[in-house]
Formats: sequence, C-alpha cells, structure tokens
Amino acid sequence: MTNSILIQNPLCCALISENRPESKELNCLRGGHIFIENGKIKSLGNGTFSGSADRIIDAYRMVVLPGFVNTHHHFFQTLTRNIFSTQSSPLFDWLTTNYEIWRELSGEAVFISAKVAIAELLKSGCTTTSDHLYLFPKESDADLIESEILAARDMGMRFQPTRGSMSLGQSKGGLPPDSVIQDEKTIVEDVRRLLKKYHDSSSGAMTRISLAPCSPFSVTPELMKKTVELAEEYNLQIHTHLAETLDEEKFCIRQFGVRPFAYLKQVGWIRKNAWFAHAIHLNDAEIREMGENSVGISHCPTSNMRLGSGIARISELLHSGVNVSLGVDGSASNDSSNMLMELRNTLLLSRLRDQEKWLTVSDILWMATRGGAKALGRDDIGEITVGKCADLILIDLDRIEYAGAQHDPLAALLFSVPLQPVDYSIINGKIVVDQGKIVGLDESALIRRQQEISDLMVEFAEKRTGKRLRR
Repeated sequence: MTNSILIQNPLCCALISENRPESKELNCLRGGHIFIENGKIKSLGNGTFSGSADRIIDAYRMVVLPGFVNTHHHFFQTLTRNIFSTQSSPLFDWLTTNYEIWRELSGEAVFISAKVAIAELLKSGCTTTSDHLYLFPKESDADLIESEILAARDMGMRFQPTRGSMSLGQSKGGLPPDSVIQDEKTIVEDVRRLLKKYHDSSSGAMTRISLAPCSPFSVTPELMKKTVELAEEYNLQIHTHLAETLDEEKFCIRQFGVRPFAYLKQVGWIRKNAWFAHAIHLNDAEIREMGENSVGISHCPTSNMRLGSGIARISELLHSGVNVSLGVDGSASNDSSNMLMELRNTLLLSRLRDQEKWLTVSDILWMATRGGAKALGRDDIGEITVGKCADLILIDLDRIEYAGAQHDPLAALLFSVPLQPVDYSIINGKIVVDQGKIVGLDESALIRRQQEISDLMVEFAEKRTGKRLRR
C-alpha cells in the first residue's frame, strides 16, 4: 500500500487559505513539491524534496488544487435523471411526480446509486461530499443511510452523510405522501443508533454524520426543534433546504404565517452549526442576519436553473460573512454530479447579474474548497497546508480543451469545459483516481446495474400511478 506520495514541480498549485481572498488572485505555488505521508500533507515548498516516496507524480503540466467539497446532494436521485414527465416541471410538481418513483427505494438501490454519484464526483474533482438522504419508504426495511456509508467506504470518498427526515405527510398538510415519511420517535431513535455506530468526530474523520430534516413543507416544527437539541447534545452540524422557491415561501406564509427564514429562526435554526441549501429568495435583512450568525449555505446553480428556481445573491452572501459553498444537488434536478461543471455554472450564472455582483475565479475556487469545509464545520480539509488532510486533485492542462487557455491555469478550469476526468484524486493520502480511472471500480457493471434498478423503479411507478414517465 502506498503510504507516501511526492508531487513534483507543479505548473500551479493553488494553496487556498482560511480566509476568502480579497484580491482576484489566489496564493499559488509554481514548481517545488508537495509531500504526503500517512494521510497528511507533511512538506510543501519551492525547493526540491530530499527524501524518498512510494509514489512520485511529475506535475510539470498539471494544476494542483485542494479537493472540492460538495455540500449538497441526493445520491439516490441518480436513479431518476431525465424523467420525461418532469423535464419542464418546477420544484413542487417535480417532487410530487418523483415521490412515487422514490417510494421503490431499496438498500441495493441506495448502495448502487451512491456509487454512481460518488464516481461522478470523484471524476470531477470532489474529495469530500455530503449527502441528504431524507426519504425512507415504509415498504423498505433496509438501513438506507448505512447503504450509502458502505458505498462511500468502498469508493474511498471522505463522506459527511446527513441523516435526513420527513415527518409531515399529505394527510397533515405536507407535500410528500405518507408512504415515504417517518414518525418523530423513529427518526430520533435511528439518529442515535447511527451516531453510535458510524459518527467520527476526530480530526481527519472519513465518516462524520450531520442531521438534516428535509424542508418546511415536509417536516413538523417539533422535529426541527428536536434536531437542534440533538445537534447540541452530540456537537453536530445541521442542514436543510431554505428559500429555494417562491412556492416554498407561499407555503410557509400560509402554514406558519412567516417567510421561510423567519420560520427557521423561530425553530432555532439560524446558528453557526447550520448550513442551508439554495438560499435564493432572501431579502437584505435576512442576508445580513445570516452573516452575523456565520451560517453556511450550499449554492446549487445548475439545479436552480434546471427547476427555474431563481438566482441566489451569492456576492451579497459572501460579503455579509456567510460561509458559501457549492453543491451539485440531486442528480434528478441537475442531472449530473459534475463538480467542475458546478464551478463553471457558478461563474456563468453570476454574470446574469449586474457587473458589480459578478463572482471571480478566486471566489469560486475558495467556495468549492475552503468554503465547503467551513459549511461542514471542518478545519482539516479544503486547503493545501502542512498538517491538513491530504485531499488533492491534479489536472493535466495538455488537453485539447485547454489548448490556448493556459494564460491563467486556474481560470482555465472554469472558463473551459473539461472533456475528461481529473488525472489524479488523492483522498486521505490514497490515490483514488489514477490517470483518469477510479481505482478498483468495474464501471461497466455499475452502469448496467444502475440502469436495471432505475428501469424497474420507473416501471412500477407507471403501473401504480397510471402516469407516463418515459418517452
């Protein structure tokens, strides 16, 4: 087993730092070395490394970056990409159609779909990911969270799953059918079980659990408050959707008498250990208060465009002090798990706003790395610094898509469209992607099984509902 890796003479190594860069340029090492041993960065500098290593990578034509941190995903949704009847649906219609397919989820479906999502993330530069699994069909007795934890371990991904939940079904005024929700006692008991079995709070943890009730329209206020209590008891991060659509805003005003932000404030969620997905429809006062409380958000530009949800005010959120990160969101509303493409769409979507609100390459690379680490409550990842976890990616610029684009090597990764996977991905000091291939993965077999499961789930949903879901 390779315990030490030496990366020599990088074309450009973006170190990233704790604080968001004030200038348009990131601190970049050109030449020199990065030495990795036993999962940590042990040496870094301009000079030649004098020791030996089990594996040496010549990065003469490569950009080296901290691995990207994906802070919002729904792995199981890789099974329901491009559903014909939802191609032009806004969020609530999209959800009600997909709920009928997702009620077919099994342990194997979650395991396989998690591997598919993680494979895409690895190929596109992600080394740490969260996942928001909030749906637990009554017909399934499988441990779905455990299924995706085992998948992440098989793939070598640093994983921060969230134990999601839905407790407000249609019979009580919620959006999801009662067949995919759980009662609060069951949820709390399972949270405690999972924390005891899998949660690792130590520095460098490969598996760390957070808590994530799904949304205001699928969870009771009581469960939202109980989640905060559990998080305080176990020192956990908490996560949910916030202000994604105007439909959500209308629901909160009708159900609770206030906007989504005010509702979450009422149930104790505007706090430092919370991060929120989307955060599109916020006013100036809400943005200011989020910054004052150092909360995190996960910006999901591709999903926001796909569902027509709106454009988040990322420039204002950054300047207010919010820990802004990036998420690919579920692969049924993206329909991809491509982190490099998410960085590019973050850049381009910001250009639809007034010019003073445009995001820079430095902003986005910080959000994708250190910003993601801060949103997840971690100080051990997201930067290339001696003593931090050895989570790095390497991308060779001698590719057709980067020819003529190398006047700014870091910006080339965002302005040009990658046609191939990253060349190397190192997680916890182990090479997980080696020369563009995921180590130990039979990709063809995984693809075949994923499609078989997906076809069966859609077929069963069509028979049950009488709706046409495929072309």
